[in-house]
Amino acid sequence: MGGGGGEQQQLEVLHALDVAKTQWYHFTAIVVAGMGFFTDAYDLFCISLVTKLLGRIYYRVDGSPSPGTLPPHVSASVNGVAFVGTLSGQLFFGWLGDKLGRKRVYGITLMLMVLCSLASALSFGHTPTSVMATLCFLRFWLGFGIGGDYPLSATIMSEYANKKTRGAFIAAVFAMQGFGIITGGLVAILVSASFRAAFPAPPYGEDPVASTPPQADFVWRIILMLGALPAALTYYWRTKMPETARYTALVANNAKQAAADMSKVLQVVEMRNIGNNGGSRRPFGLFSGEFVRRHGLHLVGTSATWLLLDIAFYSQNLFQKDIFSAVGWIPKAATMSALEELFRIARAQTLIALCGTVPGYWFTVALIDVVGPFQDPAVGFFMMTLFMLTLALPYHHWTAPGKNHVGFLLLYGLTFFFANFGPNSTTFIVPAEIFPARLRATCHGISAASGKLGAIVGSFGFLYLAQSPDRSKTEHGYPPGIGVRNSLFLLAACNLLGLLFTFLVPESKGKSLEEMSGDAEAQEEAPPPLQTVL
Repeated sequence: MGGGGGEQQQLEVLHALDVAKTQWYHFTAIVVAGMGFFTDAYDLFCISLVTKLLGRIYYRVDGSPSPGTLPPHVSASVNGVAFVGTLSGQLFFGWLGDKLGRKRVYGITLMLMVLCSLASALSFGHTPTSVMATLCFLRFWLGFGIGGDYPLSATIMSEYANKKTRGAFIAAVFAMQGFGIITGGLVAILVSASFRAAFPAPPYGEDPVASTPPQADFVWRIILMLGALPAALTYYWRTKMPETARYTALVANNAKQAAADMSKVLQVVEMRNIGNNGGSRRPFGLFSGEFVRRHGLHLVGTSATWLLLDIAFYSQNLFQKDIFSAVGWIPKAATMSALEELFRIARAQTLIALCGTVPGYWFTVALIDVVGPFQDPAVGFFMMTLFMLTLALPYHHWTAPGKNHVGFLLLYGLTFFFANFGPNSTTFIVPAEIFPARLRATCHGISAASGKLGAIVGSFGFLYLAQSPDRSKTEHGYPPGIGVRNSLFLLAACNLLGLLFTFLVPESKGKSLEEMSGDAEAQEEAPPPLQTVL
C-alpha cells in the first residue's frame, strides 16, 4: 500500500475522533487521568501545610521564645526537592511516552506516585537530619512520578477528545488539581482537629515542651500517606485504557489497530477496508531544522509562558502567611500549640483555594472552547498584572492597621482566580494540541519542565527576596531581601512578560490536532466523515 493511501487511512481514523459525539468514555478518561493531578496537587500542597509542624517537632531550641522552625536550607530542600523531581520526570516520561506509547508508560507514573506517597510518610531515622534526608529522597521520586503525569495525561486526553470540546476535556483533567488542593486542606483540618481533641496541649508560650505532644509526629505522616489513596483507586482503570488512536495511527503506523481500539471505547462504527499503513512521510526530529521552522517559536512560547506563570503563581503562596496574619486568621506562633497552628493554617489556605483557586479552574473548563486558548491566557496575564500592581502600589495602605485587610485579601484571591481562569490552565492545554503526535508528549514535557523551573525560582528565589530589607525584621536564618512590596512589582513584571510571550502561541480553537501540528498537511481535502454512534 502506498504512502498516500496510508495517510488517507490515518486521517479517516483521526477524523472519526474529531467528529465523535461526547460519550461516557470521555468522562471516564477525565476521571482516570485527573486522579493523577488530584494526587499531584494533594502531595505538593500538603507539604506546605506541615512544614511548620515539622519545625516544631524536629528543630525546637530549648529556651527559645518562639517555636522551632525548619532552617532555610532544610525548608528549601523539603519544599523544593519534589519540584526538581517533577521537572526531571516531565522531561523523561514525556520522551518515553513518545518512544514507547502513552499507555505503556502511564501506569508506571501512577504506581511511582502511590509507592512514594506511602514511603515518604514512613521516613525513618533517629535524628532530624536523617528524617529530613529520607523525606527529601522519597519526595524527589514522588515528584518524578508526578512529573510524568503532566505530559502523558495532557497528551492522552487531547488525543481521545473530539475537536469541539477538546479544550474543556483537557482543562477538566487539570482542574482536578483544585480538588486535590482542597482535599489536602480538609484532611489536614480533620487530622489535626482529631489529634488536638485527643491530646490537648498548651500554647508554646505557656509550656514549650508540652505544646508539641509526641503524637504530633503521627499527624504529618498520616496526612502525607493519604495522598496515595486516590491514585491507587484508579490504577486498575489506567492500565485498562487502550493506546490512543492518534499514537497508533500516526506513530506506530497501524491504522487498522487504531480503528479497532477507537471502536471499543468510543462506540465508533469500525471502518471497512482499513489495513495497516504501509508508508508515511519522512518524519522530522525535535532537533531538526524542519521542527525549528514549523514549531520552534511555538515551543519557545509554550515554555516561556509556563515559566513566567509559575514564577508568579508559586510565589503567591509565599505571601499567604503575611495575609493570614494581617487579617487575624493566624495568631503569633507562640500563642498556639503545634496542632492548633496546623489547624489554623490548613483552614485559611483551604478557604483561599475554595474561593479563588477552584472557581478559576472550572471557569476555564466552561469557557475555554468559547474564548479560545489564546485569548484566555492573555486576559489572565493582564488581570494578574493589574491586580499585582494594585496590591503593590498602595501596599502600605493595605497593610496598615485598620479595615483595609479585607480589600487586600479580596484582590489577592482574584489573582489566584485569574491565574487559574487563564494561563495556569492554558499552559497545560496548548502544548498537548499544537505539536506533532510523535513529539507531542516530549514537547509538552519540555514546556512543563520550564514551568517547574519557574516554580523553583518562584518558591525559593522570592522566598529570599521577600524578606524585609531591615535585618532585624527578617525571619530566622534569612538574609535581608527587597521586601514584599518590591517582590510584588517583580511578579507584575513577570506577568507582563508572560502576556507578551502568549503572542508566540497559535490559536487552536476549532481546529483538529492534525491541522495544528501539520500531521494532516499532505491531504488537500478532509476525508469523508464516518458515522458515529452515541
